[in-house]
Amino acid sequence: MTLPEPTSTAMAHEIAEIPVATERLLSRQSAARAVADRIREFDPRFVVICGRGSSGHVGVFLRYLFEIRAGLLVSASAPSVVTAYRRTHDMRQIVFVVISQSGRSPDLVAATQQARDSGALTVALVNDATSPAAQAAELVLPIEAGPERAVAATKTVALSMVRGAQLVAYLTADDRLVERINSLPDRFARALGCDWSAWGNSLEQAQAAFVIGRGYGLGAAREIALKLTETLRLPALGYSAAELRHGPFAAVTSTTPVLALRADDAASSLVDGLVRELESNKRSIFAVGGPAGTLPWIGDDHPICDPIAMLLPAYLAIEQTARRMGYDPDRPPNLSKVTETL
Repeated sequence: MTLPEPTSTAMAHEIAEIPVATERLLSRQSAARAVADRIREFDPRFVVICGRGSSGHVGVFLRYLFEIRAGLLVSASAPSVVTAYRRTHDMRQIVFVVISQSGRSPDLVAATQQARDSGALTVALVNDATSPAAQAAELVLPIEAGPERAVAATKTVALSMVRGAQLVAYLTADDRLVERINSLPDRFARALGCDWSAWGNSLEQAQAAFVIGRGYGLGAAREIALKLTETLRLPALGYSAAELRHGPFAAVTSTTPVLALRADDAASSLVDGLVRELESNKRSIFAVGGPAGTLPWIGDDHPICDPIAMLLPAYLAIEQTARRMGYDPDRPPNLSKVTETL
């Protein structure tokens, strides 16, 4: 596996580590199989996912996996219901999944403990298997990404999505998906060779930006938009291709770059149509995947796996653009690695 030579920033190093870290993660399958078996035995009627920021975007990705592949309805948890409003609910027959890089946000820990006390089967998808969130949950699904020093999470996000996809593949006995997930280390290494600097250059003078995806790609779209905001200090929003037409489309101009993530599945036609419309209106559109792709890409493989791989060249372009603009991508202002909210 050939990897690009990283620069001196921690963010660049951590992006470059994703293929090898994924290979290491996929060699340890027992935890994901055990959690999948326990969920199957539990026979849930519903799933609640709890996470903020980048972890929340992993949760969006998991929502589509659970709803489309496992046929389980999913809701996003609002931790303030527990911490600020002091309300509890009957959570029997519900799987509660908390997603956290550090596992140390007090509101996520409290929500997990309340869910477990109220009868939910609690699962912690975390990087630190000894963290308070992991200790509050009944089951732990570690991503084993190793240390991450840059404030902007990259390696932990990609590995959390990989682990989540692996969990659902085992839960649904989807051997084809397992096979494609196991090919991700090579796909990730190749994705790191895709140069998205044309998109990165367009961001330097932009006043705002949009990232669009749909279905399995929506979590990745929202994640990339967050990285633009925290690393480049650029207001950015991630929308589904359908949501963009309900109001936000009016704000798309020739000076607001749009990055479109396109996976080859049942939702791809709307993304293709939106890209064509933006191009015809001479908007600043950059498309990845499918026949309308304008940025370098490694080709379509699997609609669940491809959006994860698309994170890598986006992360690289953002890191490089930040340095060109004189920003430190490792230490955005007013942010810290562990965000403590209640």
